[in-house]
Amino acid sequence: MKETRVVIITGLSGAGKSEAMKAFEDLGFFCVDNLPPVLIPKFAELCAQSGGRINKIALVVDVRGRDFFKSVTSSLEFLEEAGFVYEILYLEARDDVLVRRFKESRRRHPLTPEGGILEGIKEERVMLYELKGKATMILDTTDLSVRQLRERIAERFGPSRKEKLLITLVSFGFRHGIPLDVDLVFDVRFLPNPNYIDYLRELDGNSPEVAKYVLKWPVTNRFLAKARDFLLFLIPQYIKEGKSHLIIGIGCTGGRHRSVTVANQLGDFLRDKGYQVAVNHRDSGSRGSSNNAPLG
Repeated sequence: MKETRVVIITGLSGAGKSEAMKAFEDLGFFCVDNLPPVLIPKFAELCAQSGGRINKIALVVDVRGRDFFKSVTSSLEFLEEAGFVYEILYLEARDDVLVRRFKESRRRHPLTPEGGILEGIKEERVMLYELKGKATMILDTTDLSVRQLRERIAERFGPSRKEKLLITLVSFGFRHGIPLDVDLVFDVRFLPNPNYIDYLRELDGNSPEVAKYVLKWPVTNRFLAKARDFLLFLIPQYIKEGKSHLIIGIGCTGGRHRSVTVANQLGDFLRDKGYQVAVNHRDSGSRGSSNNAPLG
């Protein structure tokens, strides 16, 4: 059960629970809005039995459940007894801000559909008092924009900064064209070419023989050292800017030898630094065209 992460989103009406749920959806959580508390244990059990397909759940639970809301305490106790680890995010705001938000949206308060908004807010605070005391995080959204609310949620419930960015290294051959979606391109055609070595020509950069040949040259190691330093500087800047996917192209003439070895080397280096990395060798199976341009 500990492998299933459960977050209960609750708090005052108008405090931003709908926007919070959107933020959790963006973080990969399976979200359900206005789930009656009595169904929380059963729903959590079903997700835990999904074979790992659903391991992050965010449930919006609030006073819209009316009489069902009274069972929230017993439902949370059941989760604890069953071994589920859950967290509670409680959203609130000042009364005057909540009143203004209701007026701007022309919505009625769920507790006082025929009465005043302020009376409903006060009654809601009383109903949520015990649940607020159990909260693992309380967010006052009075002065927060939607973007700031999402950032706070991502900081607390999202992956680490390094895990937020997926880095894809693509080896390719310039003779086959530069990949259209790359953000950065390293041209490694200046490195010694294994294609001119008879016993290496039919191999690719994944083979130990080709990798050994490419890496034995001082110029290769100098390039890798500078490329590593450059990426260690650049990647945190992309993360800070909010980039979620960085695609780096490594190109040689044919995309079979040098670019493959270099992409593998940089991929291993970035994984060792804790980044999420995928390596794709686009042209490693290509044999070139009818002209006599060298592969490699």
